[in-house]
Amino acid sequence: MGDGGGFEVGDRAFYPVHGVVEVVRIEEKDMGGSTQSFYVLAILGLDRRILVPTANAATVGLRRLVTEEEIDAVKKILADKPAVFNLETWNRRARTFGEKIKTGSVIDIAEIVRELGWLREKKALAFGERRTLDSAMGLLVKEISVSRGQPEADTKLEIDTIFGLPDPPPA
Repeated sequence: MGDGGGFEVGDRAFYPVHGVVEVVRIEEKDMGGSTQSFYVLAILGLDRRILVPTANAATVGLRRLVTEEEIDAVKKILADKPAVFNLETWNRRARTFGEKIKTGSVIDIAEIVRELGWLREKKALAFGERRTLDSAMGLLVKEISVSRGQPEADTKLEIDTIFGLPDPPPA
């Protein structure tokens, strides 16, 4: 995956937890006597801005959007039906999933979608599981869609089809 540096105004990137962002400005701020450069990021689909020091961009997980090669790897992960489902309590799984989402890694996010996507085939997901699946799926769909320049509905259908679910199951 790409590094966190070298973004320019207008570039789109992925920021952990928040998803796809656009660099709207690069500005200098005086911080205790020294000048620091910041990316001003707009979260796509939301009226929110985030300031990220350009020097720490990679450290905080700001990265380039996925490539088609990485999307192929994600599709392989999603199609790899788990032989054994994680039988930890939901609280422990939720903590693990939360940590994976914070990494911003498309692979980690795909693993969450895979585990919960296949698990919903076995049983009705609890509220927290559905919310986590929806969140991870949203991050994945948005990033792939923006990266490819295609409608989110097309990406969502492509992912659901991997699970054999052209229509999501009723809640």
